[in-house]
Amino acid sequence: MDSAGALTDSWKLGPLTVPNRVLLAPLAGIGNWFVRLQAKRYGAGMAVSEMVSSHAIRHGNPKTCNEMLRIDPREREGGPVSIQLFGEDPATMRLAAAHVAGAGADAIDINMGCPVPKVAKTGAGAALLGDPDRAVELARAAVEGARGPDGPLPVTVKLRSGLRPGEDSGYHLAHRLVAEAGVAAIAFHPRSAAVHHKGTPDYDLARRLVESLPAPVILTGGLGDAPRAREAAAVTGAAAVMLARGSLGNPWLFAELLGQRAGEPSREEVLAELCWTMDRACEHLGEDRAGRYLRKFYPWYIARMGLPAKEARELQESLQSCATLELARGHLERCGEGLALAL
Repeated sequence: MDSAGALTDSWKLGPLTVPNRVLLAPLAGIGNWFVRLQAKRYGAGMAVSEMVSSHAIRHGNPKTCNEMLRIDPREREGGPVSIQLFGEDPATMRLAAAHVAGAGADAIDINMGCPVPKVAKTGAGAALLGDPDRAVELARAAVEGARGPDGPLPVTVKLRSGLRPGEDSGYHLAHRLVAEAGVAAIAFHPRSAAVHHKGTPDYDLARRLVESLPAPVILTGGLGDAPRAREAAAVTGAAAVMLARGSLGNPWLFAELLGQRAGEPSREEVLAELCWTMDRACEHLGEDRAGRYLRKFYPWYIARMGLPAKEARELQESLQSCATLELARGHLERCGEGLALAL
């Protein structure tokens, strides 16, 4: 497809209409409701949650059910919200999918690509690439369970190209998931599980999948900036692109790909967005927990401020050592005041 113009076009995911072709990928430990809301504020047509344990849902884990499955009404304004599940047991996945559908998700994604050992060693995530029969059974169970008040929810699957470099088991599994399990779309990361995020994605394999699969293919992996994302979309012909690590601390990337802005954000914009993120984290977790949780967010925003190395390091150290969010806000206010004086 002509990605330069077509990324702004709507498309169909099962019964859903997704307003454009630039999506937020599931980000483990990060993609909660306010991270998804942030992506929607900058134009993302759909956002997927961090991966959620199907077993934790089955056992009613409070943090999982009350925090990780939270969908904020403001998220829905920009397009559908999908919840990503992981697990290896079909019966548990069926129950979890039913729970998520009842909780208000618009779609469900199944993780079959996570290479992290603590996930894969249970038989979930990327381990399912080596057990295609179970993968198909698991996806079929999710499709059977994903029944919302208005009818069936589309189920997607996020896959890697294979377990090891050079393998294409994910390509073959994608066809079975659509044909045998009724999966509505495949999110394809054309790198092997073994390399994690290293190496060059095999966009030729992704193109072959797009050309042969009778369902939409969503491309992810290696899309760290707008030129690369546009080129990858054009080369593969994917139905949509899904931004992951490249969007951390950089929601402006969504707007850039959709032609809504050009160029890097100003330091004032970065500071304002970080403050917005801090406010939403407090709304989500409360002041004390948010202060600890945000420590992984600070580096992403500081890296975009264009500060001299010494100033960036000092600001980073100050924010990481703050005992309270009030102190952290004070450091950022002084940073903003310094910027105003410099201007």
